[in-house]
Amino acid sequence: MSPEIIRLILAATGETLLMVAISGVLGTLFGLPLGVFLATSGKGELFAAPWVNSVLGVIVNAARSTPFIILVVAIIPFTRLIAGTSIGTNAAIVPLTVAATPFIARLIEGAIREVDQGLIEAARAFGASPLQIVLKVLIPEALPGIVLGLTLAAVSLIGYSAMVGAVGGGGLGDLGIRYGYQRFMPEMMLAVVVVLIILVQAVQSLGDRLARRLNKRIRHA
Repeated sequence: MSPEIIRLILAATGETLLMVAISGVLGTLFGLPLGVFLATSGKGELFAAPWVNSVLGVIVNAARSTPFIILVVAIIPFTRLIAGTSIGTNAAIVPLTVAATPFIARLIEGAIREVDQGLIEAARAFGASPLQIVLKVLIPEALPGIVLGLTLAAVSLIGYSAMVGAVGGGGLGDLGIRYGYQRFMPEMMLAVVVVLIILVQAVQSLGDRLARRLNKRIRHA
C-alpha cells in the first residue's frame, strides 16, 4: 500500500470519527431527554401526558422508518440552513444527528422501561419527586442498558457516515466511492472496508466492557 493511500485513509478516518463523535454527542443530548420522557409520560406514569406521548411516538417512529439516504436528501435545505452547505464533513453531521436522535431516544426508552417498577414505588413511598426518581433511580439503574444502546447507536452512525459519502459527505464512505469505485481502485475499497470493520469492533468492545463494569457496580452497590 502506497504512502499516498495511507495518508488518504488516515485523513478519511479522522473525518469519519469527527462526524460520528459530534453527531453521537448531539444525538444523545437531544435523544436522552426525549427517551426519558417517552418512557415516563404514558398513562399513570411519572410525567403522565398520554396524548403528548402518542404524538411524539408517531414522530419518532416516522423519523426512524425513513431510510437514511432518503433522509439525507430530504433535509438538504435544513442542512444548508444549519451548516451553510450540503456537502462535506460539517454538512454530514446534520443528517447524522437527525437520524441518531430518534434512534437513541427509543434505545434509552427501552433501557429505562426495563428498570424494576418496585424501585420506583419505593422511591415514591419515600417522598421522592418525579424528577428525583428519574435522576436518582431510573437513569442510574438503567445506565448499563443505556451504554449498550449508545454503543449500538455509535456503530450505526459509523455505517451511516459511510452511506453519507455517497452524497459528498466526506469520510471513509466518500473515499471508497471516489477512489475505490469511480477510479477502479479495489485496494482502496478493501482498505476502507477493513478500517470500518476495525472501528465497529473497537466501539462495540469498548461499549460492552463499560456496560459490564457498570452492571457489576450497580449489583454490588
